[in-house]
Amino acid sequence: MLFDAHNHLQDERLDPWRHEIVSQMPQTGLAEMVVNGSCEEDWPQVAELTRQHAWMRPAFGLHPWYVKQRGSEWLTVLRSHLEAHPNAVVGEIGLDRWIENPDIEAQLDCFRAQMALAVELERPATIHCLRAFGLLEETLRSIPRPPRGFLLHSYGGPAEMVPAFIQLGAYFSISPYFAHPRKAAQLATFAKIPLERLLTETDAPDMWPPDDLNPHLLQTTDGAALNHPFNIRVSYEILAKIRSIPLEDLQSSIAKNYRTLFVF
Repeated sequence: MLFDAHNHLQDERLDPWRHEIVSQMPQTGLAEMVVNGSCEEDWPQVAELTRQHAWMRPAFGLHPWYVKQRGSEWLTVLRSHLEAHPNAVVGEIGLDRWIENPDIEAQLDCFRAQMALAVELERPATIHCLRAFGLLEETLRSIPRPPRGFLLHSYGGPAEMVPAFIQLGAYFSISPYFAHPRKAAQLATFAKIPLERLLTETDAPDMWPPDDLNPHLLQTTDGAALNHPFNIRVSYEILAKIRSIPLEDLQSSIAKNYRTLFVF
């Protein structure tokens, strides 16, 4: 019983393999995945893909990378998708100072609006954050938050901030990418997060594992690496290793955490 708390199966980079992935994914032991939209253009793709497969849970949100391109009616359109899919998560949303020339005020406006929508509709949220963890904590403390909680996906913040985020309702998901040697410090953070607040993800087609841990290599025609959704098992394996617990026990814990946050 494996759960992928965050991916982008609708991403056009997966077009050559999507049919094969969808047909074979249930055979890998996957119970459910959350497929995250990032902008107005891909929300209909997420809706159609998840409509066809009961083991896919949709998520609709305006990612901070696309805030500058939002339409004037984006929030109305987002609400319509969420209301049309009662099992949908609000995501992927968030704050990002890593991108070039970020409009932080616009990101904050969009983030607050989407969190308000999550609260109103009683949905969990999935949050992206890069180089803005202090601002994220400050913002979360100043606004209502979804009672079910929220996911900090591929958490890259400091270990010292974990207790504060938990107090605010956070769960934290690990991706296969954290097995790269340069991510050792982040992997150590996941060794300290309370087990009842942990989830697993792929973030496919991004966040691929190191080659020696990657049984499902994917590449674009120009040689760029991609992450395969089958690599959800890699996330479980690296998490079980750093927590020094049997894989079967970890699977039970992740299943419980996933259902607590996402199944409503």
